[in-house]
Amino acid sequence: MGNWRDGRGTLTVGAGAGREAEVDLEIAASYGARRRGLLGRDGIDGALLITPCGSVHTFRMRFAIDVAYLDRELTVLDVHTLRPGRLPLPRWRARHVLEAEAGTMAGWGLRVGTRVGVRTAG
Repeated sequence: MGNWRDGRGTLTVGAGAGREAEVDLEIAASYGARRRGLLGRDGIDGALLITPCGSVHTFRMRFAIDVAYLDRELTVLDVHTLRPGRLPLPRWRARHVLEAEAGTMAGWGLRVGTRVGVRTAG
């Protein structure tokens, strides 16, 4: 997907792999939306896709998050759970970052090598 815009959509975890999970998705593609991310929130229903993005931080976050780094083809390169106040190393091949509340990605079956799909609303 080339032209990303801020908005909403649906994330499909395990696209084409038989067992699929569909998750509500927010897309942050503009500079302001990417910079804001999940700051100032007490939680999120579903997930936030930040694009383009290769690294994140959790300074001033109010809750722990799961972070999945995705490549150009939306394949998961790495998954971590981060407590507030952390700055993980950037992932050089990552082009997108998926964020959700801590513990939810495991429930979706999201792990390294998983392919995800994104369907935008509208």
